[in-house]
Amino acid sequence: MAQAGRAHSTAERQGIDQGALAASGCVAPAQVAAGLFSVRLPVPFSPWHVNAWLVEDGAGWTIIDTGTGDAASKTLWEQVFADHLAGRPVTRVIVTHFHLDHVGLAGWLCARFGAPLWMARTEWLQARAALSEDAGLALTQQQRLHRMAGCSDGFLAYLAQTQAFYTSAVKPLPACFVRLRDGDDVVIGDTRWQVLAAAGHAPEQICLFDAGRNLLIAADHVLETISPYIGVVAAEPEGDPLGDYLAALDRFKALPPETLVLPSHGAPFHGLHERIDALLAGHARRLDQIIGICDQPRTAADIASRLFRRALEHRQMKFAVGETLAHLNLLIRQKRVVRNGLGEAAHLYAVV
Repeated sequence: MAQAGRAHSTAERQGIDQGALAASGCVAPAQVAAGLFSVRLPVPFSPWHVNAWLVEDGAGWTIIDTGTGDAASKTLWEQVFADHLAGRPVTRVIVTHFHLDHVGLAGWLCARFGAPLWMARTEWLQARAALSEDAGLALTQQQRLHRMAGCSDGFLAYLAQTQAFYTSAVKPLPACFVRLRDGDDVVIGDTRWQVLAAAGHAPEQICLFDAGRNLLIAADHVLETISPYIGVVAAEPEGDPLGDYLAALDRFKALPPETLVLPSHGAPFHGLHERIDALLAGHARRLDQIIGICDQPRTAADIASRLFRRALEHRQMKFAVGETLAHLNLLIRQKRVVRNGLGEAAHLYAVV
């Protein structure tokens, strides 16, 4: 509650329209700073909204992130265009990462305004791959990852019903893009934003920092009240997204402590360093919890179920297993846990 209270008073000091920002699917953009507005769009899953950013850019506007590719989000954007752009066009679309609530309408927006798409190369390639992947092969990979994690036959059947979600929520992307790289400067209007790449939640997620005003468009890297999802994916079962994420968090502590964080979910808040410390401590506790659970050989699914007090539905179990595998892969790299398994039998994890 103390963190929520601090964010509210911070927002008031910045002149943010809390009523507009709090309403899921708000139409009237909420001003965050001079020339910078938040547009809250609904998404069909928790946390039920995503913040896009509308930035004055000389004779036009830059949009940062787009929402999901559905009719409701299109309608909201059309209302924003009619009521807020003052006759100026969208001249650029920046997408922070390939997840569907951020890139979903990028192709539609670029086509509607003839605007270029700006993304990190890895994120653009990841989105293009997800849109064109063989659904049968993707399902086979997903089922193998979760079978090796010890998931039930019922869960594996559930996976077959969820595979087409990305392609149904993301419009086709432009065939070319402008690459964003860590350390680049992007000038939007009169403001110079530094590009900061943050791996973990996505492979090359882009954040933008305005050093002149200490503003950080943080995407999903730093959220105030929830932890971003950090999970192993079927295409890279040996990956270490948690190690990448923790290293990126540590790098962001170099930003000024008075930075105002503009997250993709929730309201703007101060307290960047404190939030980073809390996220680092939370993952350290989870790693220690898993070490305690691995006092005897267990599957990733068994470990995941023991980390939560309530029974997990299939969708919750998918995310729980992905996060658990991310922690286990890091523990293996740290030589604190070993993984054993033969053939297609589920892997077993135990302390060294």
